[in-house]
Amino acid sequence: MKATKDTQKPARSTTATVATAAKFDGFTDEERGAMKARAQELKASARRGSRAAKAAEEEAAVVAKIAEMQDSDRVMAERLHAVIKESVPELAPKLWYGMPAYAMDGKVVCFFQSAQKFSARYATFGFSDRANLDDGAMWPASYALKELTDEDAARIGALVKKAVK
Repeated sequence: MKATKDTQKPARSTTATVATAAKFDGFTDEERGAMKARAQELKASARRGSRAAKAAEEEAAVVAKIAEMQDSDRVMAERLHAVIKESVPELAPKLWYGMPAYAMDGKVVCFFQSAQKFSARYATFGFSDRANLDDGAMWPASYALKELTDEDAARIGALVKKAVK
């Protein structure tokens, strides 16, 4: 009788576990994918090598990620890459949670998130808190993009310049 009693779990703890599991939805497949991508990026950046070789590897990874995107996102990402490299050449391209991003001193300043990344209806160009875009108590930190016109590209170039000042 004692052996049976020791192996049984109280009903209360089992019920509590089921109730907790039912409330937590967890991460989406896209979120899990982004976290795995970030872990791989951190492993890759930890490899030893010259700074120039790492920078070349990171830019190649960004260009490869852009090439994988769907047509409309790929066209915008390629154009953004060119605009950012032209506007602020000192920003270093790198992958950040599987997205093309641009960093100053290793810290991400801005990034492009394709619409397909999280099954959204538009792509996003955003800035991190490292960007110096403060304007009063409230200012935009990301922009929805369905296409990238010449006017939009010029505006983004100016914002990126302002972000690193």
